[in-house]
Amino acid sequence: MAALGLVAAPAWAAEQSAEELAQAAQNPVANMISLPFQNNTNFNVGPENGVQNVLNIQPVIPISLGTNWNLITRTIFPVISQPPFGPGQNTQFGLGDTFFSAFLSPTRPGKFFWGLGPLIQFPTHTDDRLGSTLWGLGPTAVALLIDGPWLYGALANNVWSLGGNDREQYNNFLIQPFVNYNFGKTGTFLTSAPIVTANWRTGDWVVPLGGGLGQIFKLFGKQAVSATLQAYYNVVHPQDLGPEWQIRFSLAFLFPK
Repeated sequence: MAALGLVAAPAWAAEQSAEELAQAAQNPVANMISLPFQNNTNFNVGPENGVQNVLNIQPVIPISLGTNWNLITRTIFPVISQPPFGPGQNTQFGLGDTFFSAFLSPTRPGKFFWGLGPLIQFPTHTDDRLGSTLWGLGPTAVALLIDGPWLYGALANNVWSLGGNDREQYNNFLIQPFVNYNFGKTGTFLTSAPIVTANWRTGDWVVPLGGGLGQIFKLFGKQAVSATLQAYYNVVHPQDLGPEWQIRFSLAFLFPK
């Protein structure tokens, strides 16, 4: 995590400590604008055991709906490098399909946070190998608890394709359990957030196990950033297609109110 070399002695604003910023960065429905860049490098992908890289650019923007409710919006723009999956194919680089979610969440939840709303998949891919031609729609939900230095919960969604023929249609499930342990004022934390996915039409699952380390720091003494480095081994994955394991590196720029 070379970016951690920029860490200086924390001089946090009086409003939020390093631990509070860490917990906000770990909370999918925190009332805070953020700009995460999450890079996932997947190994042993496809019949030629190639390397796939997916950079998710996912701005989070909360919208106030009065004194009691917020709408937490998250848009995911995936930039994909896809290895060959068949004879005559080359590595394909481009934009994948865009995902937009909006969580309705209470403004003063206490230690228990939750959010519920829609997930929309937009066919924005730049190559047929990087996405679907169909729009998608489904529900998404998140729930989490902050218990002292611990923050744990899960995010889940399911998206169904709209229209199309049998070959084009999809029905995909995702659940991301997460657990974090924060080391107080240092801004350092342990994290595990495996992304479990299922393709209901083919019966294929990807089930990772792993985790890593995170750090809150100030970039150039001003901009709050959360950095994490994690590694996962997929104990379940599509046979002969992978991926077998993954390295995830993320940088999230935080803009607390």
